[in-house]
Amino acid sequence: LDSDANLDTLLYLIVATNEGVDDTRIPNSLDSVIKQLRATLSFKNYRLAATLVNRVKNEGRLDVRWIGGLLDGPSAAPSTLTPSFGQFQVGLVKLVRNAEGQPIVQMTRFSFGARIPTQTAQIAPPSGGSIFPTGGFPLINYENTGVTTDISMREGEAVVVGTLNPGPSGDAIVLVVSAKRTQR
Repeated sequence: LDSDANLDTLLYLIVATNEGVDDTRIPNSLDSVIKQLRATLSFKNYRLAATLVNRVKNEGRLDVRWIGGLLDGPSAAPSTLTPSFGQFQVGLVKLVRNAEGQPIVQMTRFSFGARIPTQTAQIAPPSGGSIFPTGGFPLINYENTGVTTDISMREGEAVVVGTLNPGPSGDAIVLVVSAKRTQR
């Protein structure tokens, strides 16, 4: 296959929830994925939380990082004091042909994850300290969450990579990826 080809990768983050959602519109290209999710998972509603669009050269790697937002959950208030840190990586994106001669996109070391702030304790203020809040200070640790795998898919096909639980809401984040050659 064309070694100079570029591929457009689409990573969809879908929220699976039992709560009502204001916007259930999902791109038509994900209809078969939503049908698969409804048959497999017990959630009532699905909504598109984000789409990450990136371009990578055939036999190249991809590394995207950001602060806050994507895995905080639908009802979480953003916090500048304790943001989450996200990352999407693919160690190698490669176009190959399967046994039937069809183009396949292989993603080696596909990794999606975040470091999420979690309050683990409350530290009491020192006695007699008037400048300290009366309730004390939260002790925050950052916990890693994510999925790492090797996957392959037909070119242009959207596939479910995995699910993540971003917090106590009971919702899940469903990771869906597709990749296809760019038009020159």
